[in-house]
Amino acid sequence: MNEMEENYGLERVELLKRELRYTGSVLHVYQDTVLVKGHEAKWDFIHHMGAAAVVPVLEDGRIVMVRQYRHALGRFTLEIPAGKLDFEGEPMQDCAIRELHEESGFVSSEPEYLMTVNTTVAFCDEKIGIYVCRNLKKAEQSLDPDEEINIELWDVEELKKKIFAGEMTDGKTVAAILAYDAKYCR
Repeated sequence: MNEMEENYGLERVELLKRELRYTGSVLHVYQDTVLVKGHEAKWDFIHHMGAAAVVPVLEDGRIVMVRQYRHALGRFTLEIPAGKLDFEGEPMQDCAIRELHEESGFVSSEPEYLMTVNTTVAFCDEKIGIYVCRNLKKAEQSLDPDEEINIELWDVEELKKKIFAGEMTDGKTVAAILAYDAKYCR
């Protein structure tokens, strides 16, 4: 029995019914009816097809970051380049290479797997594969019509200061920068 199958002595939850309530361009929202501890409950569930992100590293060690407006937060954020899969089952590595080019204007054909994160485990199944790309070559950004992204170059130590000061709160970026630092900068 692996960790995914273990219940750690807790009672299993049984899915009785799943009803689609909303379909958007990025996600599907469901209302689930579940049986938990002998009682029926209604739980929200959001399905997200998945995404990929990249820690792009220049020869001098600086990280290529993107600054863009995030409507849900009502502000601009500093993040690693990332984007959603184009179709269910698209290899995350392919998505990472594409998003690196589209958002940052850099290309690389050598993504190295760093980690996978689940972004919001309480109600969403979004999974983001995170890669490190080196040997970057400059190209042109290829932004979507509704995107405006500025490129910024940052030292890992500066990014860590922003994380620990609470100035950088994007989960995938925080996890990626700290994992990159632990794996490659020590």
